[in-house]
Amino acid sequence: MRKINVLVVDDSSFMRKLISDFLSEDPQIQVIGTARNGEIAIKKIRELKPDVITMDVEMPVLNGLEALKLIMAKQPIPVVMLSSTTKEGADNTLTAIQYGAIDFIPKPSGAISLDLHKIKEDLVQKVISASKVNQKQLNKFTTNRNLTTKQVERYSKIELMNPSNHNSVKKWNTDANKIVCIGTSTGGPRALQAVLTKLPADLDAAVLIVQHMPAGFTKSLAARLNSICDISVEEAKDGEVVQKGTAYIAPGGFHMKIKQAGTNLLIHLDQTEARNGHRPAVDVLFESVSEIKDSLKVAVIMTGMGSDGAKGLIALKNSGIVIAIAESHETSIVYGMPKAAIATKLIDEVQDVENIAETILKYV
Repeated sequence: MRKINVLVVDDSSFMRKLISDFLSEDPQIQVIGTARNGEIAIKKIRELKPDVITMDVEMPVLNGLEALKLIMAKQPIPVVMLSSTTKEGADNTLTAIQYGAIDFIPKPSGAISLDLHKIKEDLVQKVISASKVNQKQLNKFTTNRNLTTKQVERYSKIELMNPSNHNSVKKWNTDANKIVCIGTSTGGPRALQAVLTKLPADLDAAVLIVQHMPAGFTKSLAARLNSICDISVEEAKDGEVVQKGTAYIAPGGFHMKIKQAGTNLLIHLDQTEARNGHRPAVDVLFESVSEIKDSLKVAVIMTGMGSDGAKGLIALKNSGIVIAIAESHETSIVYGMPKAAIATKLIDEVQDVENIAETILKYV
């Protein structure tokens, strides 16, 4: 079996050794080199041709963000960023994802994390996931990384699709209350930007989102998306009333559930057991939405490793009228979650990420 060749980039020799040791313990991975700053990293990339890079954000000479831009401009390679959990660290991480990083790992206790063992398993899994990314789509996303909502052409008129043979489509009532729920993981922030920037401010539905992210990062993600979208985007708060025209992102570390209270829908956050290794989990959101009566639902599953969302989709489909959309293999950074959803045979439409907003608007 061919191993995953990894280049470890960090300005701390202690961190370089620790990260290298952790990764090398997995039989699928071999660390083929290290670098103490971005400038050396770029030279080593040319020499060693790694499959995946782990990159610290804060480094001298050439920091992680600047190095990432150069890597993605010249030779896109899957990069997993390591950053602090401060607000500045979270903002830098989202900038890195915008520049083309596949995923990130928050350091438990700052630049020199003596307790890095806490995220060892997560680090290994994210490097393995990064090695499986859709390289063609990675190239495309990095080419278009600086596009904003104002540069995206608006759809002036959306026509309803021709009815398919699926009962959900036949019974769809455009006058009923509607809920859009979205689940995504690796590659999700860019996919969410591609979708949410095309939704109008007067969207006739609330949008509920689970993006696999640790605590401290979802607030920065929501703020960034809110700044470039017409629809309002916020990190969800426990007990708040769900409003149309607003997208709610589940906070890292909390499951997000929706509960009915009279004519209102309320957000409920809790820290019950992780599902599929995740909290928040897509299955938890979807299952809670399946219990909401007298509403039509659109469920969307986009790029991500694993199968989170598939069981929740089954619950949704068993409970009422649901339109289910999955991101295509062609545009998924990691084709795990959409593939699992499609395998349920309950998906109504498979769409490239740039067409998902248009598809949502067909029904909302």
